[in-house]
Amino acid sequence: MNRKYAIGVDYGTQSGRAVLVDLSNGHELSDHVTPYAHHVIDERLPHSGTTLEADWALQHPLDYIEVLTMSIPAVMKQSDIDPADVIGIGIDFTACTMLPITEHHEPLCTLDAYRDNPHSWVKLWKHHAAQDEANLINEIAAKRSEKWLARYGGKISSEWMLAKIWQILNEAPDIYEAADQFVEATDWVISQLTGQMIRNSCTAGYKAIWHKQDGYPSESFLASLDPRLEKLADTKLRGDIVPLGTKAGELNEKLAALTGLRPGIAVAVGNVDAHAAVPAVGVVTPGKLVMAMGTSICHMLLGDEEKEVEGMCGVVEDGIIPGFYGYEAGQSAVGDIFEWYVDEAVPAYVKEEAAQAGVSVHEWLEGKAALQHPGQSGLLALDWWNGNRSTLVDTDLTGLLLGCTLLTKPEEIYRALLESTAYGTRKIVDAFRSSGVAVDTLYACGGLPQKNRLLMQIYADVTNMEIKVADSKHTPAVGAAMFAAVAAGPEAGGYPSIVEAAENMARVREESFKPNPSHAAVYEELYQEYVTLHDYFGRGGNDVMKRLKKLKKQY
Repeated sequence: MNRKYAIGVDYGTQSGRAVLVDLSNGHELSDHVTPYAHHVIDERLPHSGTTLEADWALQHPLDYIEVLTMSIPAVMKQSDIDPADVIGIGIDFTACTMLPITEHHEPLCTLDAYRDNPHSWVKLWKHHAAQDEANLINEIAAKRSEKWLARYGGKISSEWMLAKIWQILNEAPDIYEAADQFVEATDWVISQLTGQMIRNSCTAGYKAIWHKQDGYPSESFLASLDPRLEKLADTKLRGDIVPLGTKAGELNEKLAALTGLRPGIAVAVGNVDAHAAVPAVGVVTPGKLVMAMGTSICHMLLGDEEKEVEGMCGVVEDGIIPGFYGYEAGQSAVGDIFEWYVDEAVPAYVKEEAAQAGVSVHEWLEGKAALQHPGQSGLLALDWWNGNRSTLVDTDLTGLLLGCTLLTKPEEIYRALLESTAYGTRKIVDAFRSSGVAVDTLYACGGLPQKNRLLMQIYADVTNMEIKVADSKHTPAVGAAMFAAVAAGPEAGGYPSIVEAAENMARVREESFKPNPSHAAVYEELYQEYVTLHDYFGRGGNDVMKRLKKLKKQY
């Protein structure tokens, strides 16, 4: 019997990647990355050059289609697999990454009448310019004692759907009126593959305040925000919402021709990158926290019951694995912090020495930083270079580096930044545990665990927990392929459930990262200092970060 395969496409912040996966064992036969031609649009719009204000982050939706038309043919060519043996395709995406579309599913930014207005474009997950709207949503929801607020840790984020929609309504009402629907980018791409607009329960639950039993927030709540929003759920958020693994439709003739796949194969509903990664590392039971580590981190965890956890991004029934409550938390910047430091703050001599040694600047800094002991530099940092997603849920917080002297070296700052992100993860773990949600083991996937062993050892030492690492370069894409196999079903050579797919396809490395007891003891002291700074600057003891940001916005 011929082996069967599926394609998973993972849409990240800076690029998209396709992976061809063997459904019998989860092995990746080939992969291909397509960088987004327009990158992250955070300074000015293409074509018009319209300047964007602070905290904006947009993307071009046609870059997502180019990933399909470039990367899928590439993985098929590399593998030399017969397209007849590919039974399905699945995708995952950063979220909330949203856009306004017409009734014909056209992005408004692709139309001449709207493309010069920034609000017509895709708002990337890290678009934080809707913080004012998020603050009001939280304030009004708390005053009204909206029961859904506790399911999101007491605060919803400026990154999420409702805040972004309300910003559009406030600042560009013509765009709001022109939009037939506001949709997640993952659902939009699926509509391009199938011709069907179907919303997935994962993004709806975690990013659009949708509940399996209760639906969206009530009309009375939406009207309390703005009378113009009263019918939002039934109009611009309308549509079927279906569970992960559902077949959204079949690959249409147009995209089949552009990708080289057979028309009619199963297309799974869209997913979120971190959520797709969970079954791909074999996690289908509670107590195992999966960290999808890249430009940011999403922390995914399963539980047997619904608990209230401070600052969590949400708890959604069946949100990750059917039969469990799926918890999400996260850090808004991790790899982005390290990239900022290397690109903007590293002295020239470091780059010169790295070039002479034939290594990247990151590798040079990691090598030097690995020679240090915890606490040796005298430095401590807060990891809020892109705000705080969990547990404070406040994008107006900013980064902090404490303890510098005239003797401080670049590698010491680099290590302090690595450590700061580990402290941020430890804070999230502590929040789950204090609310009665078990965290016993950590799993890591994504780009960072593949590149930086020091980072992973620091995380193990700071959390004092073993970390198992995915045996894949593109774990979310493998997870997306697994859900495609479920959408195709056993009759086509796939699987009846994601649990069964995980039993056969999930892979982790034999090697894991175990905590060093002496390092863990020092990091416990440093972490308590981090918590003091975290609470002082993050819980109102000193709002200097917000005051500085307010002054900055005046220029």
